[in-house]
Amino acid sequence: MQRKAFSLVELLIVVMIMGVIYSLSMQGLHRAEKGTAGLSLENLKAYMLSLEYEKSVKLLCLDDCESCDIFVDGVKKETLEKFLDNGVKVYRYEFLLGVHEVSKELYFNEENVEEDVCFSYGIDKQGIGEQVLVEYKNALYDFTPYFTSTIKYANISEAINAREKSIQEVQR
Repeated sequence: MQRKAFSLVELLIVVMIMGVIYSLSMQGLHRAEKGTAGLSLENLKAYMLSLEYEKSVKLLCLDDCESCDIFVDGVKKETLEKFLDNGVKVYRYEFLLGVHEVSKELYFNEENVEEDVCFSYGIDKQGIGEQVLVEYKNALYDFTPYFTSTIKYANISEAINAREKSIQEVQR
């Protein structure tokens, strides 16, 4: 005898499977949308390295750091709202000169008008980021290591001591 229709139980099973697949896909989509939700200076470098790019990836915060844009190969990929505020300071450590504050870069928008840069950080095609120390909200973030993640220090003197200690170890 040949069957011409599905039973009610079979249809319910199919609908249940479709519901489970739908809910799992929506959870994955929701997680993908929140990819930058937990972003901080401590994990910024790792996040930027996780993006797919050919030439460079850059975070650019303008004006009072109200919003920051992530550019992948020169094209704006996403905007981060309230990621930082204007209290961010950027330093560079040089062995012979010590620590000095980095002057903010010049940025010209699409209309060729100069805008104030609050903070920027870039990584080149080899995966090497700018060698800077970033002071923000009573902490100092060390972006100088090549092969490890960003290191967080309590203050700038703690970071300088750690850098000088590592230089002395290399010199031995």
